[in-house]
Amino acid sequence: MPKSKLTVEQQTYVVQALACFDTPSVVAAAIKRDLGITLTPQSIEAYDPNKRAGRNLAVRWKSLFEETRKTFLEDTSKIAISHRAVRLRALQRMADKAEDRGNLVLASSLLKQAAEESGGVYTNRRELAGKLEHGVTGEVSQLLEAINGKTRGLPNGG
Repeated sequence: MPKSKLTVEQQTYVVQALACFDTPSVVAAAIKRDLGITLTPQSIEAYDPNKRAGRNLAVRWKSLFEETRKTFLEDTSKIAISHRAVRLRALQRMADKAEDRGNLVLASSLLKQAAEESGGVYTNRRELAGKLEHGVTGEVSQLLEAINGKTRGLPNGG
């Protein structure tokens, strides 16, 4: 177990943060900001049983780490950005701010992203599906494929 002057609550915080895929640097910054305690990322790494530095971590902390990671991976409902409505509201705020500042390129990009988030309803691209009727020859089909291939890289082409 790592030698530490951290309380049990502080150690729990470190283990759980690492289990939620926060990097040791991020955890160190959070501990310093929230608790005023300066720790090196290397010392925090000792609380991660998946790292070499954490190979001797106490069973208590290993169990907490594994339990927290399992819960974190299975339950994304607690992560706000995992919900479409939250993402759309954030995109709305960003688009409004971009438009207010006159950054129409960014606003347009954010509107496109919001439309994609809503199911791709923004697109005006038409695709041919199924069998083509009216005797379209193979040469015309190849020409259409070539045109579609060239326009995919263009800003308005797809």
